[in-house]
Amino acid sequence: MGRVVTFGEIMLRLSPPGYLRFSQASSFDIVYGGGESNVAVSLANYGVPVDFVTRLPNNDIGQCALMEMRKRGVGTDHIVFGGDRLGIYFLETGAVSRGSKVVYDRAYSAMYDIKAGMIDWKKVFEGVSWFHWTGITPAISQGAADACLEAAQVARELGVTISTDLNYRAKLWKYGVEPVAIMTELTSYCDIILGNEEDAEKHFGIKPEGLDITTQGEHVKAEAFLSVCQQMMKKFPNAKKVITTLRGSISASHNTWAGVMYDGTIMFQSPQYQITHIVDRVGGGDSFMGGLIYGLLTYPEDDQKALNFAVAASCLKHTIKGDANLVTVAEVEKLMSGDASGRVAR
Repeated sequence: MGRVVTFGEIMLRLSPPGYLRFSQASSFDIVYGGGESNVAVSLANYGVPVDFVTRLPNNDIGQCALMEMRKRGVGTDHIVFGGDRLGIYFLETGAVSRGSKVVYDRAYSAMYDIKAGMIDWKKVFEGVSWFHWTGITPAISQGAADACLEAAQVARELGVTISTDLNYRAKLWKYGVEPVAIMTELTSYCDIILGNEEDAEKHFGIKPEGLDITTQGEHVKAEAFLSVCQQMMKKFPNAKKVITTLRGSISASHNTWAGVMYDGTIMFQSPQYQITHIVDRVGGGDSFMGGLIYGLLTYPEDDQKALNFAVAASCLKHTIKGDANLVTVAEVEKLMSGDASGRVAR
């Protein structure tokens, strides 16, 4: 199995214990995480050789983030150091009718101040078969967008498979550019594109035809996204597969979860899971992407199985506190086989 590289920002996550609101907190639980580092951790858990590339401050907090990656079996040899601070985000975990909240404190972080030329991408991609980035990285700053584009161009030149999770973040696009121009160029290099209906609309103005998605609730229709996938493939001719996650939000604690994948001809649909007692939904999309990359690498002739693996892996992530999906291949395959009993394994 070829080596995978992911590129993005890892942050310090601070959360009030349990379901406390920010105003009730007298302490915070600490976790390190971020979209691309979460994907890397998933892949390492599945036995895939993977490197995470980022820029960290050379201080104790930066070293803690580095150690978190090493602890999970993620390669860190291509991480560069500089800047003064690690980005932070605060998470208030919602319950029932109260949604979760995120407050970012990541301006002028080490990754915010990254510039093109700081990373030797040709060296990074030696012996690598897959490169993954997300729409979070180019939203951080112009420098991060430039570095991400540089990586995508070198990866394309070297014949590396490129994937993205579009991950629109309204709170991040603040440096005076419209996402559409930057994201269109970056996504044009991609073989595999993951995104939901908001990502497609906010980045590219692509909407499901004949559907008001806001009225769907728990009854998210897979067929409605065929038009989105077709429009995406028309806009991005390099894309070989377009994938959408289908989250039906009944409450902050109860979601339905499924996915579809379109290869230009066939629309694959996964089983739908009822996630009735969500522990932590942050990182749900990242766990899906990690499962999808593993599935496409492991079952290259079976897109249905690859999709089913991604959905099952992400379903399990909703039961795990923290950003990363700390499950094994065997646990995902057990759920895929229909065993959702949660019985004690002894």
